[in-house]
Formats: sequence, C-alpha cells, structure tokens
Amino acid sequence: MRGETSGPEGRDESIGFRIARERKLRGLTQTRLAELVPCSKSLIAQVERGHKPATPALVAGVARALRTAPGTLTGQPYEETGRHQGRIHAAVPEVRRALLTWDLPDEEMPVRPVERLRADVAHASALGRQARYAQLGEMLPALLDELTRAARSADGSRRNELYALLSEAYTGATAIAYALGLLDLRGLAMERVAWAASESQDPLRVARTQWQRATLFLNTASYDKGLVLLERIRREIGDDPSRLSPAEISMYGAAHLRSAVFAARAANRPTALEHIEYAREAARYLGGDANHYGLEFGPSNVIMHHVAVAVELCDGTEAVRLAGQEPLPPSVAPVRLGHHYIDLARGWLYHGDRRKSFATLLDARRVAPQQTRNHPMVRETIRMLVQLDRRCSKPLSTFATWLGMH
Repeated sequence: MRGETSGPEGRDESIGFRIARERKLRGLTQTRLAELVPCSKSLIAQVERGHKPATPALVAGVARALRTAPGTLTGQPYEETGRHQGRIHAAVPEVRRALLTWDLPDEEMPVRPVERLRADVAHASALGRQARYAQLGEMLPALLDELTRAARSADGSRRNELYALLSEAYTGATAIAYALGLLDLRGLAMERVAWAASESQDPLRVARTQWQRATLFLNTASYDKGLVLLERIRREIGDDPSRLSPAEISMYGAAHLRSAVFAARAANRPTALEHIEYAREAARYLGGDANHYGLEFGPSNVIMHHVAVAVELCDGTEAVRLAGQEPLPPSVAPVRLGHHYIDLARGWLYHGDRRKSFATLLDARRVAPQQTRNHPMVRETIRMLVQLDRRCSKPLSTFATWLGMH
C-alpha cells in the first residue's frame, strides 16, 4: 500500500499525504508552510489529515511555497489503467517528437491540398472539444509534420493560413498535455502555438495565444501576473464590446472570464464577480454561444465560469444555486460541460450533498470520460466521498476502480 489510507483510495496517495511528505522533507512545520502559501494553518492541517479536499488554489500555492511541481502533489501523470488511458499515454512520445522537430521538416514529404489539411485540423479541433484525447493524440503527430512541411514551403496568404492551421493543431497538443498533467510538455506545446500564431500574421490568433499562456500562471499561483497579462490582452483589443467584431468580443469576454478565475483563486470575490459581469455584458453583445478561435465564449460559458468562481471561493451553496438557475443548451462542447460537472461536483460536496456530488461526477464521466479519468479534482472529490461514506457503497468503489485508485 502506497498511501496512508485503506479502501478504494488506499493505493493512491492523497494530495494531503503528499503535501505532508514534501513539507516534512523540507523541515517545515504546518504553521510555516501556511505562512509561505499563505493560508491558515488549520487548512493545511485538515488537508493533510484528509478532512478537507485540496483545492487547485491550495495545490498551486503549496507547490510554489515548496518549490516543487504541482504534479508532485497531485501525482500526475497517473498510472495507466484501462485501454483508453493506455492509448492516451502511448500517443505522448510521438506528440513530443513532433513538437521537438518543429524546425526540421521532412523535405521529401508529400503535402496534400490545403483543403484536406483544413478539414483534418477541423477534425482535430472537434476531437479536442469532445475531450477525445486518445484519438486526438493518435492523429496529431502526422498532421503536425505535414502542416510544418506545408507552411514552410508556402508563401503569401496561403502561408499565413497554413501557419494559422498549424497553431490550431499545436493547441491540440496543449490540451492533451493539460489533461494528463504533463506541464513540461504543455509548456513546450505553448511555445509552438505562439510561434505558429506569430507567423500567421493574425493579431487575434496571437492574442488567443496570450490568453492560453495565462493558464500557466495558475499552476504557479502567479495570479497577479496572470491578471496583468489578461488586462493587456483586453487593452490591445479594446474595452468597448459595442465597437468590436464578434471574434474580438469573444476574445475580450474570454479574457474577462479567465480573469475572474484568477481573482477567485486569489480569494478576491468582488474582483472575480466584476469580471463575470463584464463577460456577461460581452455575451449579450455577441448574442449567443460562439467558438471563435476555439474560445467557446458566450452566455453558456459565462454561466459555467460563474459557477466555477463560486467553487473556487469554496461557496458550494452559491455554486449549486447558480447552476440551477438556467439550463445549459445541448450545444455546449463536451470538454467544457465535463469541466463544469467536475467543478459542480465539488460545489455539491461543499454544499453538503454527497449524493448530488457523486451523481454530478457520473455526469462528467458520461460526457467526457477521458477528461474525467485524468482530472486531479475528480480524485480528490471521490476520495472525500469515500471517506464520508462509512460503508463505501458499491457505486463509489466501482468509480474509484475506474479511476485507477485501487
């Protein structure tokens, strides 16, 4: 047995257990670690004992304080369990190779017409929206190789379009890396996204790259820097959505939504809610859900981010209230809906309804199984549900087995 617990979570060490181990290895007391994060000593103690789940904000804060990678605390990447997860991990070496050989295209490689490449990139993007990472990982390396060859041999407007397609395809690699918790691979993929976006000569694609880059600051608890970057994006686009194009509105609104998450992680409720309202106003100008540059911005995303902000602030009652106000349309991308259910499951747990929390995780598995299986907050939620369920019901045990927790 690797962990401090027994039962379904016994083989899988909790985040709290890892925090305690890393803290002790550095000779720190709980009080000193709390000062470095900063947070209350009581929170550190309760998370280490398994009485409270570790939030993403705490994981990032502790990782920064202990000068270690977040994956050291979450245990990512997780061991392969099951056919589909094995397929995801099996695709990673070739994806990494394609990222490393970005400036060494095969000069003898035949290149298909741009219409075929455009269709393949659209298919890759659709797989990402569906959180079908195994299938995406299998198709990406060859597509990246061919796009690299095509872009470097083209000129004029065709060259710009091919680099835009290459940037979008590289984004698929960032999605796989994020899902598996491979932060080094994600950083490498982000560099390639930024390079190809710059070569595309599309200012909005470059802005989208900066918006995507901001997520890296979440992992290091650098919330102030993330907010500065997102403000810069909005300033360059313009701060009056009534004067912006639909694609610019999406970029502007998405930057506000991400700023709301940053502010919530920093426990700044007023600022987080202010950003939500700015995004809501932008969504009204947009008139409905859209997917410019893969941003998935619109009224539905505002709703989901409002719920996420409440969860980040550990206000489960507000999260479930907000989630119940307006149903989400069936057009919401599975990757977004799955993430929403993962957030909402934590909200139900904070609210004190364990049955609803587990039911919402089942919803997440139904719409985005590969995403759900690899998300550290799913494991934390299941771990708490198992601990609170004295008899450890068969459905909980089965779900924990599906996650690979025993």
